[in-house]
Amino acid sequence: MTSTRSKKLCLAQQPDADEMLSRDPFALLVGMLLDQQIPMERAFAGPVAIAKRMAGPFDPTTVAHYDPDAFVEIVAGPPAVHRFPTAMAARIQTLAKHLDEEYGGNASGLWSDVKSGDDLLARLSALPGFGAQKAKIFVALLGKQLKVRPRGWREASEPYGEDGAYKSVADVIDVASLVRVRQFKQEEQVGRQRVVARPLRQTRNG
Repeated sequence: MTSTRSKKLCLAQQPDADEMLSRDPFALLVGMLLDQQIPMERAFAGPVAIAKRMAGPFDPTTVAHYDPDAFVEIVAGPPAVHRFPTAMAARIQTLAKHLDEEYGGNASGLWSDVKSGDDLLARLSALPGFGAQKAKIFVALLGKQLKVRPRGWREASEPYGEDGAYKSVADVIDVASLVRVRQFKQEEQVGRQRVVARPLRQTRNG
């Protein structure tokens, strides 16, 4: 329950990136943090790219105390790790500082002694850059793929903890599942757009 070594992840679809995600909890958290406004596999390839460019180890303590300007350059590349490298560099360092201060630089401390799904969700929700949805998805990812399953983890991660679903990164285990998750997200986005458009049409007709 305390390690991510039990499963080979396939989130970045790149061998070196996925190997790092599978063994390094901090890399996995950073990949989740980066997973917005860019393709999922690019986000989860970010940690290994940063690690290769850094002077020193890629861990919460080192990243937290890294020179901010130098860290922005690392994230900016080229190639850039994210489309908003300056903002994301700051978010990564803020996350690293939280882990350094609250968990002694041990990222897996977030879940190693957790007693319930609600407790795990609360810890993840308290992370800088992790909103409610991102925290729930990460609970589902830990439960489904890494066997971190405190009592009530499925309920805490709803709707992402559901078996047989293809709703998030928690369900990506290969290329085919990545395609299914991407299709679900596209359909979800279309549905939201229809909901927004319907009241507008009603207002104009009225």
